[in-house]
Amino acid sequence: MDFNVKKLASDAGVFFTRAVQFTEEKLGQAEKTELDAHLENLLARADCTKNWTEKIFRQTEVLLQPNPIDHTGARIEEFFYEKLDKKLPCRTTNGELLGQYMLDAARDFGPGTPYGSTLVTVGEYQKRLGGAEREFLQTSAVNFLAPLRNFLEGDWKTISKERRLLENRRLDLDICKARLKKAKQAEAKAAAAPDFQETRPRNYVLSASASAAEQELRVAQTEFDRQAEVTRLLLEGISSTHVNHLRCLHEFVEAQATFYAQCHQAMQELQTELRRFPNALSANPSTSCPSPVSPALRTPTPGALQEEQQPATGARKARVLYDYDGHDASELSLLADELITVYTVPGMDPDWLMGERGNQKGKVPVTYLELLS
Repeated sequence: MDFNVKKLASDAGVFFTRAVQFTEEKLGQAEKTELDAHLENLLARADCTKNWTEKIFRQTEVLLQPNPIDHTGARIEEFFYEKLDKKLPCRTTNGELLGQYMLDAARDFGPGTPYGSTLVTVGEYQKRLGGAEREFLQTSAVNFLAPLRNFLEGDWKTISKERRLLENRRLDLDICKARLKKAKQAEAKAAAAPDFQETRPRNYVLSASASAAEQELRVAQTEFDRQAEVTRLLLEGISSTHVNHLRCLHEFVEAQATFYAQCHQAMQELQTELRRFPNALSANPSTSCPSPVSPALRTPTPGALQEEQQPATGARKARVLYDYDGHDASELSLLADELITVYTVPGMDPDWLMGERGNQKGKVPVTYLELLS
């Protein structure tokens, strides 16, 4: 491998000299050239922009991909597709996966059963919600996350590189200032010596050293000024970045509003669909999914036997959903899938109906029934 030993030695020397200058500045043993106030303000504004952009970007990623394991895998997948210059395939959302599970379960349970048919309806809406979520994720990734990432991985890296170069140019400038100061001090000291005439040749060398230091200082000052201008122009571009991110933020909010509106509409339609299903809850909307065994543990009211003698109201057919053993003589035992006639009796607990099977009659729990007509 070919390499230039002299260049390596020179670079190492420059690095060491800059390190010494930086250390002495921190210890207060060397003077430091200060940047102008405008440039300092631009640097502070750029740092603020970078820090908050990074935080907003990371938290938006968490919002759009809350599972850290899935998020890591997704980022790795994105990386490989970017390297292969291929379009990333659409991922299945959790809502779509849940909907598919419901549809698969309905196929096994029987789509004609009350539970199966409800699973089909809910599953289709879950897939619809999942599709809306996928569209929202894709839109947000393109219109909001991508511009933030491009700034952090593109523009900011360029700014950071130029800032580091500006700092090096400043260190070089201060090193040259220190060298010139030392050369002039040595020249003044030599001029004040008693044997000035005898040491004239040496004074000539000192003057040459001071002239060289002045020339190095002029070069360093020119390079520093040029780099400060380049850095200033880049930092002033932060204003354009803010304008771009503002537009992206509006698009992100629009995507969110569309997504939540789609979710709200879908859930309203789903609730309307479920109200049309003949099931136990439609007979008593206030009942909230009690346990199938809970009615058996209820104690009949003291007048339960007399309720059987009250006039029937709203007789209708019902399909039994689960086997049920009557708790006492006032209740009717049931077998799953059989058809019975049920009706209400004034004063009866709303969680119960009066059931008839041939000559048999007794109270039956509403949650064990599917009302048919």
